[in-house]
Amino acid sequence: MASIGQIIFWSMIVLIFVMAGLIILLLAIAFSVSYGSVVTNTPFPVGNLGQDVILDCKFQTKTTQVSSDVSITWQKDGLTGVVYQYQNKADHLTEQNPLFKNRANLFQNSITTGNASLLLRTVSMEDEGVYRCSVTASGVTGTVSIHLRVGAFSAPNITISKGILEAYAPRWLPKPDVTWFDQNGKQIKSSTQFNNISMGIVQVMSNIQVQVTDMTYTCIIQNALVKAVSQATVRGNGVSTETDFIFNSSPSIITSHVIGTAFIFLCMLVW
Repeated sequence: MASIGQIIFWSMIVLIFVMAGLIILLLAIAFSVSYGSVVTNTPFPVGNLGQDVILDCKFQTKTTQVSSDVSITWQKDGLTGVVYQYQNKADHLTEQNPLFKNRANLFQNSITTGNASLLLRTVSMEDEGVYRCSVTASGVTGTVSIHLRVGAFSAPNITISKGILEAYAPRWLPKPDVTWFDQNGKQIKSSTQFNNISMGIVQVMSNIQVQVTDMTYTCIIQNALVKAVSQATVRGNGVSTETDFIFNSSPSIITSHVIGTAFIFLCMLVW
């Protein structure tokens, strides 16, 4: 005859397997009744002062056709009212915060393809902060957060004068660092000056301290938000330049009803 201890032990084993099976079943149900998801490919965008920026927000459903009955609400943490609201195939801006009047728009022609992105015009430093894109429609519901950062950046104009390369970039904020490299990746001695314009924006003027030859040089201007990598190819007395901007960002944030539902089920089981 089994002892009480053995009975308790095997009862616990059976209970563990039952609980594991129940968790798997509940997770399967949660995923099968998914309401779709709301996602962003750019959770930490950088806006260029005075220019337009797009806050990326997409929604996905299990079906190929998105219902035309879509509700989209954009809000910003710390502000009353809404940034933008769209319901019943029309704008609803009676509760729009005055800061965004005539500055915020959706891409309404592509909403039915799952595009809920916000176009924000003429970005200012006040626009920095966390925005929340909420979507409700047949087959999808959810919210995603986008943290907008604002600065100033510009591609440098690189010229050659008396055998010396000079770079001029009209606006940067925050104040950047500047480094030069030859085509072998060796850092070149350089001299850089910054002229204050306004509101912390600076002009960048930099030149290398060696006589150049026909080759490709790299000028890197970067701060905490963005890096401008400029390839300057010298041929005789001329120079051609190409600049790529690399933004400091983090992995995509995906917030979906599926994840939230599964988490709630697990919490209920543990409790």
